[in-house]
Amino acid sequence: MRNILIIGAGQSASSLIQYLLEKSQSENLFITIGDISIESAQKFTNGHPNAKGILLDVFNKEQRETAVKSCDMVISMLPARFHIEVAKDCITFEKNLVTASYISDEMQALDTAAKEKGLVFMNEIGVDPGIDHMSAMQVIDRIKGAGGKLLMFESFTGGLIAPESDNNLWNYKFTWNPRNVVLAGQGGAAEFIQEGKYKYIPYNRLFRRTEIIEIDGYGKFEVYANRNSLKYQSVYKLEDILTLYRGTIRRVGFSKAWNIFVQLGMTDDSYTIPNSENLTYREYINLFLPYSPTDSVELKLRHNLKIDQDDLMWGKLEELDIFNGEKTLDIKDATPAKALQKILMDQWTLAENDKDMIVMYHKFGYELNGKKHRIDSNMVILGDDQTFTAMSKTVGLPVAIASLKILNKEITTPGVQRPLTKEVYEPILKELENYGVSFVEKELEYLGYNPNNVGG
Repeated sequence: MRNILIIGAGQSASSLIQYLLEKSQSENLFITIGDISIESAQKFTNGHPNAKGILLDVFNKEQRETAVKSCDMVISMLPARFHIEVAKDCITFEKNLVTASYISDEMQALDTAAKEKGLVFMNEIGVDPGIDHMSAMQVIDRIKGAGGKLLMFESFTGGLIAPESDNNLWNYKFTWNPRNVVLAGQGGAAEFIQEGKYKYIPYNRLFRRTEIIEIDGYGKFEVYANRNSLKYQSVYKLEDILTLYRGTIRRVGFSKAWNIFVQLGMTDDSYTIPNSENLTYREYINLFLPYSPTDSVELKLRHNLKIDQDDLMWGKLEELDIFNGEKTLDIKDATPAKALQKILMDQWTLAENDKDMIVMYHKFGYELNGKKHRIDSNMVILGDDQTFTAMSKTVGLPVAIASLKILNKEITTPGVQRPLTKEVYEPILKELENYGVSFVEKELEYLGYNPNNVGG
C-alpha cells in the first residue's frame, strides 16, 4: 500500500483525513497521522483498517525522520513556522510535500533542490491561500485566453459564523486561530492599487477604511484590506492592472467596533503587563484609560472614544463582559493582545451546536473587443458540525485532492509552488464541486478607472 503521512491533527485536518480514508481502498492508501498528542492522532481514524495514529513530535529529529522515510508522501498541517524541518527531510528522503501555508523564504530556498530531485512541494493549497488562487486564476486565464485585458481584480475571504448560529451583536465568533484574529493587520501598512493609484493604509486606520459587498441570499458584508496586495501583481501575472486589492470579510459594523481595541492599544503584542495574572477584566480595560479620581471605567472609555451610551458599539462592548470586576485574566506575563484574546474567547468560542461559514468574493474588471466588462464570483460554504466545519472542508479538501493527484502523478511539475497553473487548478476545482465547493458568477456593468479623472 502507498503510505501518506499527515503531520498535525488539528481541527482543519478532519475533512482531509475523511477524504483520504474514503479513497483508501480504491486508491490503495494507508494513512499515518502523526501528532504531538497521540489522542489527537488517533481520534480521526476510528479504528479504520487503513489508518493509524502515531506520536510525532516535529522537533524530535529521530521520530520525524523515521516517519518521513517510511512514507510515500508528506502532508504537513502544522503551523507554517514548523514546516521547514519537515521540508528538509522531504528533500533528503525524496518525498513530495503538500502544505496549506504561505510560502516562506525558507521554503522558497528549497526550490532548486526540489526541482533537482523532481519533487513537488505544493504550498498555499488550502482556502486562503488556496481556493482563492485557483478560482482567481481560472477566471483570469479564461479572460486572457479570450483576448481580454485585466483592469481590476479584488478578492476577499472571511471565516465567519453561519447565519443560524449568529447570535451576538458582533455577528462574529472564532472559527480559526483566535490569536491571528486579534493580531490581524499588524506588521506594516496595507498596500494596494486603486484605479491606477498606489494606496497605503496604516494599521491605526485599517479598520476605518472599509468597503461594502453584497452576496445574494446572505446580505451585506464589509471588507478591510489585507497587508500587501502588491505581491499578487507578479503571482497572478497582472503587472499592468489598474486595481488590485485583497481583503478580509466581516459582517457590517464589526470593523468600526474592533477599531476601539486598536485605538486603545489593546491589540499590542510587543510588551507584557506586570501582574497580569491577577488583573480583573475591568482593571485590564482601565490600564488603557486616563486616570480620574471620580469617573468610572465606563465613563472614561465612552468619553475617551466619544461613544454615546445608546450607541450599538457600546452594547457590543458590554456584551463582551469587559467591565467585569471579578473575572481575572489568569495569564502570567500577558501582552495586551493575549489578554484581549482571553476575554474574547469567553464570548466568541463556538458553542457545541454552532456552525461556521466561509465566504469568498472576487471581482474581475476587464476590457475585451473595446468594451469593458465585470464578473463577480462568490462562494459560500457552511459547516456541518463542530468536526466537519466549513474551515476544515475548504482547507482540508484541496490539500487532500492535490496530494492524491501528486501521488498518482497527475500533477508532476517539480519545485516549490502555488496552485496557479491549469495542470493544478482545473482538476482540483472540478472535484471540489462534488463536495459543494463551487462559485456563482454574474456579469455586471464595469464602472472602473477613468483616465480623464485627475483625482484618485
